[in-house]
Amino acid sequence: MKRILIPLSVLLLAGAAGAQKTTLTIESWRNDDLKTWRDSIIPAFEKQHPDIHVVFSPSAPAEYNAVLDAKLKAGTAGDLITCRPFDKSLELYTAKRLTSLNSLSGLKNFDDVAKAAWSTDDGKTTFCIPMASVIHGFIYNKALFKELGLNVPTTEAQFLAGLTKIKQGGKYEPLVMGTKDQWESATMGYQNIGPTLWNGETGRKGLISGAAQYNKGGFLQAFQALSRWTPFLPRGYQALAYPDAQNMFAQGRGVVYPAGSWDIGTFRQMNPKLDIGAFPPYSIDGKKCVIDDHPDIGMGINAASKNQAAAQTFLNWVASDAFATLYANALPGFFPLANVKYTVKDPVAQEFLKWRGQCGKSFRSSYQILSRNANPNNENDLWNVSAQVLNGSMTPQAAGDMVQKNLASWYAPQKGK
Repeated sequence: MKRILIPLSVLLLAGAAGAQKTTLTIESWRNDDLKTWRDSIIPAFEKQHPDIHVVFSPSAPAEYNAVLDAKLKAGTAGDLITCRPFDKSLELYTAKRLTSLNSLSGLKNFDDVAKAAWSTDDGKTTFCIPMASVIHGFIYNKALFKELGLNVPTTEAQFLAGLTKIKQGGKYEPLVMGTKDQWESATMGYQNIGPTLWNGETGRKGLISGAAQYNKGGFLQAFQALSRWTPFLPRGYQALAYPDAQNMFAQGRGVVYPAGSWDIGTFRQMNPKLDIGAFPPYSIDGKKCVIDDHPDIGMGINAASKNQAAAQTFLNWVASDAFATLYANALPGFFPLANVKYTVKDPVAQEFLKWRGQCGKSFRSSYQILSRNANPNNENDLWNVSAQVLNGSMTPQAAGDMVQKNLASWYAPQKGK
């Protein structure tokens, strides 16, 4: 047999060519999305960009901020950073942990409102590509509504009357939510029904300017409205964690679930046979509904990443219609923010989207500017007092007073209010 001699230079070139594949690692708190990213989103990107390999590496939601901070300080964080909206991500940019994306071509697909959650206060620099928003409302078991002869409520009176009927029947839990983890009490409770009472953006911006306070007007009324849920929560709800509530509803043991649209995909996976519908926050005192259409998730580039060009390629793809369609349908209930054409196939996700044309829009009151103080922190205060209001251990007025006092202790426009 003849031996074929291949020059060393050719072997070295071949080795170099084979080593050109770049690996990008994504940091995220969406650990429930791991399968979707691994099986759907990443393969679609890699098919278009075979020279880039992507790894999705999530942390537990409650631990994400601390884990990410530790990794960034140690120099071990991934190339792409999944960005929470507003202040936490702005803090990372100010600390030079995230790069400016102003030169990214895909940024042109987003309007100023979409970019606001991931831009500097003056709006001049955007540091994360907006990926999706979530919408708050209620998910209900359609079969149980039919069994119990219930109609979809549009007013608070109808909502409470329906829950009363369910409770009197004794067969099912009327309103499936626990207070153990606290955040649901504020996020799916207070921030769900509250925007209708504080007139959405008018009230939210009023807190920032100092024109509105948490212990009066619509913000106090929201605590009062939340307290009216207490009789209808599940037995032992004080010990019920978020996954427990999801399980209870998915098993058909409860009728109404205060929700974020992100729960749609979870219930589809937990019980594909569960027939669910959705309705928006109900009207209170004749006020037109205002939905919490909350900018939820963006993605930026770790300033210390050695793969800046590949990371930019990935973010430009995230800004495309291909990604929007894939993401909206792979994760029903997450609604892309890019001004591109995309279709949503899930009927319940379609229902949530429809509310954008029926109700006013705002987002969570504590997220922009007001939670920049570490302790006391406006967001954490709302978690705490909302849970206590539902537990009956704090009155609505005491809740409003506590949140207001803590905000006024450090935030200049609220001092003396």
